[in-house]
Amino acid sequence: MSFKPAQWPRKLRSQAWYGGTSRDTIYHRGWLKNQGYPHDLFDGRPVIGIMNTWSDLTPCNGHLRELAEKVKAGVWEAGGFPLEVPVFSASENTFRPTAMMYRNLAAMAVEETMRGQPIDGAVLLVGCDKTTPSLLMGAASTDIPSIVVTGGPMLNGWFRGERVGSGTHLWKYSEAVKAGEMNQDEFLEAEQSMSRSTGSCNTMGTASTMASMAEALGMALSGNAAIPAVDSRRRVMAQLTGRRIVQMVKDDLKPSDILTKDAFENAIRTNGAIGGSTNAVVHLLALAGRVGIDLSLDDWDRCGRDVPTIVNLMPSGEYLMEEFFYAGGLPVVLKMLGEGGKLNKDALTVSGETIWSEVSTAQNWNEDVIRPVENALTDQGGIAVLRGNLAPMGAVLKPSAATPALLKHRGRAVVFEDIDDYKAKINDDQLDIDETCVMVLKNCGPKGYPGMSEVGNMGLPPKVLKKGITDMVRISDARMSGTAYGTVVLHTAPEAAAGGPLAIVRDGDMIELDVEARRIHLDISDLELTARLAEWTPIHDIPESGYAKMFHDHVEGADTGADFDFLKGCRGSAVGKDSH
Repeated sequence: MSFKPAQWPRKLRSQAWYGGTSRDTIYHRGWLKNQGYPHDLFDGRPVIGIMNTWSDLTPCNGHLRELAEKVKAGVWEAGGFPLEVPVFSASENTFRPTAMMYRNLAAMAVEETMRGQPIDGAVLLVGCDKTTPSLLMGAASTDIPSIVVTGGPMLNGWFRGERVGSGTHLWKYSEAVKAGEMNQDEFLEAEQSMSRSTGSCNTMGTASTMASMAEALGMALSGNAAIPAVDSRRRVMAQLTGRRIVQMVKDDLKPSDILTKDAFENAIRTNGAIGGSTNAVVHLLALAGRVGIDLSLDDWDRCGRDVPTIVNLMPSGEYLMEEFFYAGGLPVVLKMLGEGGKLNKDALTVSGETIWSEVSTAQNWNEDVIRPVENALTDQGGIAVLRGNLAPMGAVLKPSAATPALLKHRGRAVVFEDIDDYKAKINDDQLDIDETCVMVLKNCGPKGYPGMSEVGNMGLPPKVLKKGITDMVRISDARMSGTAYGTVVLHTAPEAAAGGPLAIVRDGDMIELDVEARRIHLDISDLELTARLAEWTPIHDIPESGYAKMFHDHVEGADTGADFDFLKGCRGSAVGKDSH
């Protein structure tokens, strides 16, 4: 029996390719039939593109082909026509110089794939750090009905009776080796425990943070963020997502209906409550730019400043994503925000319901993992946005991952001109540095690295680590891994490579950090600052061709999301005439 297209209230986008009997229609439809699809699948059934970021070189997403089959099952059940589409996958683990350099390329490729193909709705199948924001950005730019389903986090790692958080313990054990507290053989043994199942980082790193952001924004079904990758409920979530996207197409429920200013405010507050990654700042700013929402660093400080961090997960706390799921996951956090007057309850989600209706009955099953507000990890969570003569356009710091005693600090600058300079000097016992100093790393921003790599959490010098010191104030225009920790000032804007004040800091300069006052200050006169900037010349080479040149010429600063200047705003799903 043929599927009856009359139940759909409007002509589907895919019918421009597959509907009718013209030569062009037969061209599109006929070729696809070589896969064995019956004719009635093309007669008004919604085509759902499963945008799959699976890759053998993206370990976090290595299991997504299996998950895609569950999405397909859900689409079939709801009367849709699922077609799996491989899309650009920017792996945090392997891409050089940094996956962040390719987030915009991935978003652009996804946008054009969605626009140029017969897709009525899209399931964004994501996991690794950059795949979630890049696919969300691409979907926002086309405004085709879209929904996120993530691959989920890995199971807990264990080493000698201790929970091992992916990323977090890499930094911890690496420092322990430099301090002489762990030998290399023990480090290699610990490696085996860091990634013991499929999935993304099991800490509240960037992957888990962005999964939480997708859910808090309303772009994923409630409960999606925390289900472990190998848990059968992750497959159920994928199948339910497949069902849901078909109804979203019928209702014409688009990203622009969901990604409102209220939704972004909910995500910012959620980031504070979960102790989320600083990387969420650049990703949400870029995403807001794609839908034309006026979102700024000031919104991050305004919305996140009074939000306590209540999720006790590494790197800020003790537990991992597995326990977070068992405790009730993100719906519990959203409910607690709502009860505290910190949630825009009427924000719409992909379910077609408000966010409050989705989470109002959530229960907390472990108050040590998701803590009551009166027992929060930190009273002031969120992301602190710092300004001053060293960062006139802003810099960020994650208070929940910092050492409280260092949140107000004045110290002598020890300067590294770029990452190679840092690597050449840091292990030298003759380096003039102690724990009171401020480590400054330049030329690692969007243009300078290029791509703004995760090198901001500079490892401390061995001579300091051997004293038992585990944290120092560090300042850069780089990013840091969401799994990292420390009193680290990041995303300093304008960046050094663009002639920002960071570029003219010298060894011996005094720098003041005052997180409570939101101040980062270089202790030189305005006259001296102006004179140094006038003498400054860039040290990095400008690419002459290829994507690297496009990136350098068009990437904006971290303070606005490091997107390309020509990709702002929604360009819609309309395409040109069929050329066949």
